[in-house]
This record gives sequence, structure tokens and C-alpha cells, in this order.
Amino acid sequence: MSQPLLTARSGRVKAARRLSRRATRAEHRLFLAEGPQAVREALAVPGCVREVFAVPDVHPALQASAAQADVPWQPVEDAALTSLSETVQPQGVVAVCAFLDRPFADLVARHPGLLAICADVRDPGNAGAVIRCADAAGADGVVLAGSSVDPYNGKVVRASAGSLFHLPLALGPRTTDVVAALRHDGVSVLAADGAGELDLDDAADDGVLAGRTAWVFGNEAWGLPEEVAALADHRVRIPIHGHAESLNLATAAAVCLYASARARRRSRPGHQ
Repeated sequence: MSQPLLTARSGRVKAARRLSRRATRAEHRLFLAEGPQAVREALAVPGCVREVFAVPDVHPALQASAAQADVPWQPVEDAALTSLSETVQPQGVVAVCAFLDRPFADLVARHPGLLAICADVRDPGNAGAVIRCADAAGADGVVLAGSSVDPYNGKVVRASAGSLFHLPLALGPRTTDVVAALRHDGVSVLAADGAGELDLDDAADDGVLAGRTAWVFGNEAWGLPEEVAALADHRVRIPIHGHAESLNLATAAAVCLYASARARRRSRPGHQ
């Protein structure tokens, strides 16, 4: 016998809908992941997904994965699903997921080789894009430091395109404390700075990027605070060969992280 469809007035749907508020997310350490890609990646993380809401007769492969993971799959009316969605065209499925972040000290204890640090990054689309770039470049984690945006904001989750579920995430204390802890652990800290004294190409050629590295990316509007940039081992600028004034945050992060990934790969024994 088929399950009854929950409505937008259902208690379970209302409880899930309240996770759109940051305070509620923080209280319960739960958030919403919307769309088949995000739900697929979340289901691949043991214990992450607590419940899935979906309109009938959609995403049978996801439903099978949820059943295999013993995750409740609850059919809902279209209006109920729409009430849980932040997008103009909902994709038929939303999952309630447990928070994924770990203490910053735990991330340091893993002696990461490549990290991305967001320093007071407020725009959720940019934060999600940095997480996605770090994942694609093979980084060992992302730190959202200082007053950076909540990583469980719906826009961050969507912009990460599933990468939020792939790599370690830490919510750091003050960015200066993050930088100090990483340098103490032997990590070279590089501040992405359009006015930096070191050119990214030169940094790659001179072996600066070959070791354990953490890139610090600043706020979209005002960049890195001076006290943070001053603590870095180097301030690195991306060369602009054309007439563009600068690169946006997500693009700069991709260029820097891939430069480090390439340098680290070439430094491994046996690399041709």
C-alpha cells in the first residue's frame, strides 16, 4: 500500500521548513539539501541524511539508494515540496541532512597538504563555488573563518554542486588564529592578493606551491584585512595578461588552487 502524501501543513514538513532559518539549523545541527545531485551525494555519506521528502514517482534510483541506507523516504504533495524549496523550479526532492563540519583543530591534526580558507566571505554563491573548486582541485579541506557565511545556507549548498559532501569542512575561529595554527603545523600560508609581491607564475616556477599550502581568500568587497595578509608567508597576485581589472573570488580561487594542485603533482617522485 502506498504511503499517504504529506501536505505543507504536516508537522514533519513544517519542522523541515524551519531549517531555512540559520538559528534553527544551528540548534538542531540539521540542514536541507535540495535537488537530485545534492541528495545523491548526501546519501553517499553514511549517517548524513535523516529523511527525504519527494513528490511521487520521481528519482527512483535515489529512492533505492535511500532504502539501501535505511533512510526514510516520504512522498509529499507538490505544494509541500515547493514549501521546502528555495528555487523557482523545484526538482522534486529535498533531504534533511546532518551538519558535516568538524572542529578546526581536527582538520589541522590531519596535516593537510592543500587547504582553502575563506576569510569573512559573505556571499553564499562565492563560498559554495570555493568549496566546489577546492574539491575539484583535490584539496584536503575548506575552512570558513571569521564572519564567513553559514555553509548550510541553501545557496551555499546549491553552489557547491554536491562538493559540500565530499571534503572536510571546518568553521574556523578568527582568521588570524587559523593562519597562526596552520603555520605552526608547517603549512605555508599564501594570501591571494591582487597587489601581492609574488606573481603566481613565479611562485609555481620557484617551488613555492610544491609544499603543504593553505590559500587565504578574502571578502568580495574589501579583500583580506591587513593583519591577516601580514601573517601570510607570501602575498600572491594572479597575473592579468589582458585588460580586465581583476578576477572574481571564485575564479581566483580556482586558478590558485589548480596551480597548487599542479605543482604538488609535479613534485611527487616518479612524475614525468
